[in-house]
Amino acid sequence: MNRSLFAGVLAAALLVACSKPEPVAEAPRPVLVQKLALAPVTTGALYSGEVRARYESDLAFRIAGKIVERRVDVGAVVKPGQLLARLDPSDAGLNAEAARAQLAAAQNEFVFAKAEMERYRDLVAKNFVSRSVLEAKETSFKSAAARVEQARAQATVAGNQAGYTSLVADQAGVITAVAAEVGQVVKDSAVVMKLARDGEREVLIAVPESRIAVLRKAGKVEVRLWTEPDVALAGRVREIAPSADTATRTYAVRVSIVDATPAVQLGMTANVILPDAATAAGALLVPATALFEHEGASAVWVMQTEGALVRPVLRPVTVRQYREDGVLLAGGVKPGETIAVAGVHKIVAGELLKPQLRVAAASASAVPVGVQTGG
Repeated sequence: MNRSLFAGVLAAALLVACSKPEPVAEAPRPVLVQKLALAPVTTGALYSGEVRARYESDLAFRIAGKIVERRVDVGAVVKPGQLLARLDPSDAGLNAEAARAQLAAAQNEFVFAKAEMERYRDLVAKNFVSRSVLEAKETSFKSAAARVEQARAQATVAGNQAGYTSLVADQAGVITAVAAEVGQVVKDSAVVMKLARDGEREVLIAVPESRIAVLRKAGKVEVRLWTEPDVALAGRVREIAPSADTATRTYAVRVSIVDATPAVQLGMTANVILPDAATAAGALLVPATALFEHEGASAVWVMQTEGALVRPVLRPVTVRQYREDGVLLAGGVKPGETIAVAGVHKIVAGELLKPQLRVAAASASAVPVGVQTGG
């Protein structure tokens, strides 16, 4: 009897040990969400470009030679007359000395020819020599005078050539590029440096053919630096290239920045915007990460609240503009609704999720930037 009882207990213990544990319910996955609100933006065509100086100069030596000294680097602020680089002055100096020696020889010949002419004038006056001899001396004198002028001009040129071994800044500005180094032999007129002059700043942009007519009629445009997106600067179209680039088929346009602040530095990236307030009326600005493609159309996940959790519902939307700071939606969602803004491709319709509210950055709704059109 005891054996039967022991066997029964052992069998029950084995059955309990072999049974599978009950599954533990998984906690709802977190999802980053954001509440929709009307975007107070001024939208329009946007073109990104680079801040440049209105006047840019290519600096080069006026003679060929070997660079023996360079005193400035890229970004150096220079003043008028400041020495930037220097060539080996040996050959230019020798040429200048040779020209000065030729000038001295020509002056000596001139002095001798003048003395001869005056002496023969006295002899002619006393009828010691014929008039033709005097005319020959006068001709020699005039030739000597011409040779002096020639030698003086050559000496001046040689002196200038010696001065051309020094490259100096003719305007105040900033060195934006250096194309030669010490020890390099350069040709005359070969660009050694680029100088951006102080003064007016402008943005160089590329505009497609279809927008040129609109740009010509634009009374004013808006410029915003990437470093200060909340600051709007007034701009005006100063120059439109007469022909399109052969590769990109776009026109180079220079937009002057009116009353540029010290924050506008050369080389910065800036947006040029043609404002169009009507386009932005009633639009909703959402992060680009909230949008995805579903069956060939744009869609977002709208969150329905169920207690402390949310349930995603697929919602097709109409895109008005793709922008640098997000996507402008024209329909499909309403202000006050909550959408998922991250990991949208991993969300499954109907699953319960734990919402984590994302507060939209102030600059995202306040920056009046628009879409960059390609045609």
